[in-house]
Amino acid sequence: MGVIFNPNKNNHNQNRAKLLQNFIQKAGGCAIIDGGFATQLEIHGADIKDPLWSALCLINNPNLISKVHLEYLEAGADIIVTSSYQASIPGFVSRGMSIEQGERLLELSVELATNARDEFWESVERIGDHSYNRALVAASIGSYGAYLADGSEYSGYYGKDVDLNKLKDFHRRRLQVLVESGPDLLAFETIPNKLETQAIVDLLEEEDVQIPSWICFSSVDGVNAPSGESFADCLQVINTSDRIAAVGINCAPPQFVHSLVQKFNELTKKVIVVYPNSGEIWDGVAKRWLPSKCFNDDKFNVLATKWRDSGAKLIGGCCRTTPSTIRGLSKALKQGCLGTN
Repeated sequence: MGVIFNPNKNNHNQNRAKLLQNFIQKAGGCAIIDGGFATQLEIHGADIKDPLWSALCLINNPNLISKVHLEYLEAGADIIVTSSYQASIPGFVSRGMSIEQGERLLELSVELATNARDEFWESVERIGDHSYNRALVAASIGSYGAYLADGSEYSGYYGKDVDLNKLKDFHRRRLQVLVESGPDLLAFETIPNKLETQAIVDLLEEEDVQIPSWICFSSVDGVNAPSGESFADCLQVINTSDRIAAVGINCAPPQFVHSLVQKFNELTKKVIVVYPNSGEIWDGVAKRWLPSKCFNDDKFNVLATKWRDSGAKLIGGCCRTTPSTIRGLSKALKQGCLGTN
């Protein structure tokens, strides 16, 4: 059987990192994260041009969310990420829902992913001879900028009125609900600045969260966080926390990743996680993809082998990548490695 996280408050903090490292080892030395979730929803016809983005399907089409999770599992994903990236209690309340309804939708995001994982695992176990791993479920927690839906997760500028306490207040109840829903991991995604990094580190400590977490930054220049702050400064905050098991980059162009993996390896001893987008550019204000050079699956796979060889241990795709991308990654990065049954 694959590794199942079952942390409790008696575990020493360093066990979080060991649990993740053991899973990576059992996955062949490099675990595969799924790909673009909203991308795949749209391929299936979902209209998610909405401030809630992919989380809109939690309200009007949860079966489609399950379908997409299964597609990524079939493609070879070792970790599937929930549909809660742009889901937040304030976001749901702004749609006229109660706080309780918003909390229920957050719980549903974890339930859908967990049920898809369990259903898929039971089906391949009946076959017996397969190369899949029992996948982990990572609860997605998007940045404050994702909730604002104004592109600020790619600028890092939240305005003068947003301080550490406001960010902690924003994230706290969502974090509590997602933790209580029982995911295997927590995935803080597209974090754009040091302030929100500090808020997350503080919250994990204040809430005594025992589930292993990763924090991924976006980057618009391939050198710094979107705010212009250095990754050295941001990772200095993360390195103080034993509750964060991995750190890396998501939703940045693939051509940035290799040098950033090398940089992160110099700045931290944590597991390195990367899942870039396809190379297309998202205009967060106009809510559209701008014409730009896109990396096809073959090119993406070639680059991913360099990321792995440079030290990345968790690799997947973000916006505009698909199950085809993940299938190729799984083959390219695990060639010669047998899955753990």
